[in-house]
Formats: sequence, structure tokens, C-alpha cells
Amino acid sequence: MDSSCKPRTINLNKGDGQSYGFFLRIEEGVQGHLIRNVEPGTIADKAGLKDGDRVVKVNGTCVDSKDHSKVVELIQESGTSVTLQVLDEIAYLKIKDQDNESQMPQPKPAQIMNGMAGTTPKPKLCYMVKDKSGYGFSLKTIKSNGIFMTDVKASGVADKAGVKNNDRLIEINSENVEKCTHEQAVAKVSMGVVFLLVDEDTDKYYKNAGMKITSEMANLKLLPHKPRTVELAKGEDGYGYYLKEEKAGSSQRHFINEIDKGGPADRAGLENMDRIVCVNGDPVDSMSHEQVVERIRECGNKTFLMVIDEITDKIYKMAGVSPMLCWEEENHSNNKPLCTTPTTAPEDKVKHKPKLCKLEKTTSGFGFHLNAIRGTPGHFLKEVVMGSPAEQSGLVDDDILVEVNGVNVEKKSHEEVVEMIRSAGSKIEMLVAEKTVYNYFTEKNIPITTALIELPKTETCSNRLILGWLNASFHVELYR
Repeated sequence: MDSSCKPRTINLNKGDGQSYGFFLRIEEGVQGHLIRNVEPGTIADKAGLKDGDRVVKVNGTCVDSKDHSKVVELIQESGTSVTLQVLDEIAYLKIKDQDNESQMPQPKPAQIMNGMAGTTPKPKLCYMVKDKSGYGFSLKTIKSNGIFMTDVKASGVADKAGVKNNDRLIEINSENVEKCTHEQAVAKVSMGVVFLLVDEDTDKYYKNAGMKITSEMANLKLLPHKPRTVELAKGEDGYGYYLKEEKAGSSQRHFINEIDKGGPADRAGLENMDRIVCVNGDPVDSMSHEQVVERIRECGNKTFLMVIDEITDKIYKMAGVSPMLCWEEENHSNNKPLCTTPTTAPEDKVKHKPKLCKLEKTTSGFGFHLNAIRGTPGHFLKEVVMGSPAEQSGLVDDDILVEVNGVNVEKKSHEEVVEMIRSAGSKIEMLVAEKTVYNYFTEKNIPITTALIELPKTETCSNRLILGWLNASFHVELYR
């Protein structure tokens, strides 16, 4: 292998409560599991991770073809240490190009596979529930070749589910049966089953490529129930539902609950106890309740949710596939633009500047709450009281705090920042940035300092703050 294409081994070790200091993402139209937003000075940065690196192995397990949510789970389940193998963007794309040109056999033009026209054959997932006449198929075992579907009855359960004669059986309810005896496979067929099958052409394709067939490669279009993607437009009273969180093993499950009749959620077709799979393409099973709320909030007045009801959830669990595959399949096939945070005006029309806000405390305090999300760097302002010292100095809700009295606090703990503000006395100077401004400079690796500000020539408001304000005490809110 070309030395420039050799993966780098990155060993990451963190303490309890620490983060590694990077985001793992998938992006529309971009191949691989992407490293993004590597924060300077963090564990990830010191270990040599770079923005745009692709993760190809986690603790020795190849993950390039795995569902993104499973890669996230592998990292989370590693605890306080994990070993990643990564490639930079140039090396990754070079290997991908080589694979496409020389390693992968090309299917015939306009070939029809699993009932779908396309350039790459896929296995298929078929869900069946036995009726009074049975499933309407038989199994035959050909020594050394595998287990095959036969005697598929026209208009029977199997036929309607997409099963064809001579399809080879790969999995039953997400369990591989390629090495099972005929009797063992028959015993695994129950009242409701999901088969992973390949037709003859697809079988040859993957055998020639030397690739193991898994459910993650499958075409999902034959499954009778699918996740739903809904577009929500915020009304005057929000989206019109509550978000409920339930823990499921190492993951979090987030459910739609208490839908307001006639509200945006109701009109969009959401149902109580629909489970949220992703928000604008970002899987949420690894997110906390607060992180999901923040992700939805970041989208402004419109957001896209992929949700799944109970029966669909059951089918996908039986199949052993993530509903996120459906999102990826839909967006790739339809070339839909992935909805992200609201776009801003072109850079030449926007002045990206932080704000230097000077506050003088009254008898009721400064007039804001300082919040943080546990495990996530940064501190942001909430509940800025109208007419308070905070509001009159220019602070607004969701401003991100960068400096307190000239000292950078981005990497300090929440408790340290609260203590700095408390010990500052009656006057304080805060350098803050709106979220779009903060992200702009962070993505360009530009440190946010007062040097970025064109200081106004008008006097500050601090000498005019003479009234008392309600609800002005500090509120240390650590989301769990």
C-alpha cells in the first residue's frame, strides 16, 4: 500500500466527565465517517486528529461500511479510552477510487436486481407474517451452496413480501444462517420473520467481490412499514408537542408525547409515542434529552424529523438494521438537500463580530442565567431579563461566553466560570458571541478576542443602570 494511504492510529484517553474534543458526523454527498470540529488543545487535537479525517476502524473493528449510529455506539461503549484508525481525506478518497475501479466488479448496464433498477446490486429484506395458509414457500438446501427459497406460491405471503424462487437465504431475524443445517434454519422460522435474501445476480456480485453480505447493505423498499420523515414549521406556541426520553441500554430513546390538537406536530402527522430517529439527518440515539432539544432549536422555525412507530421499530429490530439507513437511502436516491441549521447571508454581507458587554450589578443582580450542558464544552446565556443590566449591555439569550474580564473561559468548568463572575464584584466585562458568529470563527480556527471588535464610540450603558431587576440571580443549570 502507498505509504500516504496508510491509516494513522490514534489512541484517545480521557478522564471521567471529559470529552475527546471532536464531533463524528456523516454529511450528505460526502463519503465516510467524518471527524469534525477538532477543538484546539483537546485530547483529540493533541493525539493528532484532523478535521476531515475518516474513521475506518474503532478498536480494531472495520467501520467504514457500518451504520453511523453503530460507529458512535462503539466509541461510546469504549468508556474512557478508544483506539481509532483514520485516513486523511486525500488518502481516503484515493483508496475509494481504487476500490471502485479495480476491486469491485461492475454490474451490467440497466440491470434489474431485487426488483430495482440500479448500478449496484443490493440484498433485500422481506418481512412476513404467517397467515392460515402458511408462508407460501419451501426451503431447499444445496450442499456447499447454501439454503434457497423454492415453491414460492403466487399471491402467497412470501410472494407479496418480495421473495422469489432461488433467492439465497442469508439471515433470519438478523441472525446469519449461511452455516446452519437445513433443520436449524427451519427451526428459526417463527410466526413473524424477516429474511435477508439475495437473487442469483446479486449473490454472484458479492461473491466475486469477496464481500460478506449483511443487512446493512440491504434494499429496504420491500419492508411493509417505514420510518416517516415529517417537516415541521414552528407556530406561535412552538411545534406543539413534548419530548419524552427513555433509556434503552447504552442508548437514549426520544419520543413524541402530548401532541397539541391542531398544532404543527398534529398537522404534520406525528403520533404520540413516535420515536425520533434523527433531527435533520443527525441520529439522536446517542444524544441526551437536552442535546436533542438544542439540535431542534438550532434549526430555527423549520425542522425535519424522521420518526418511527412501534410496529416499524419492531420490524427494523428484527431485521437488525438502523432506521437511519432509510434516511440515507431516501436522501441519496432523491438527491434531497439535507436540512441543516438555517443558512446565513453571504459572508460579504455579514459582519462577524463578537460583542464586548459591560455590566454593572444592581441590587437584584446582573439579570441573566448562565447555562452549560454536561460533557459539552462552553457556557451560554439564558433568560436575559428585559431591561436588566445584561439586556441593556447587549446580551441576548444563547450568546456564548468567551471571556470574563479579559480571561478566556471556553475550556473552564462551569463552576469555575460561575465563581469568576461572583468574585468580580459589582462590575464585569464579558466577551460573548452569537452562535453563528462563534461557529464562523471556530470553523476557521480563529481565536475570538476583543481584537475582532470595532469598538463603538458611544458611551456604554453601565452608568445608566439604576433600576432593580427581577429574576437576576445566577442559575447554575447543568443538564443531565
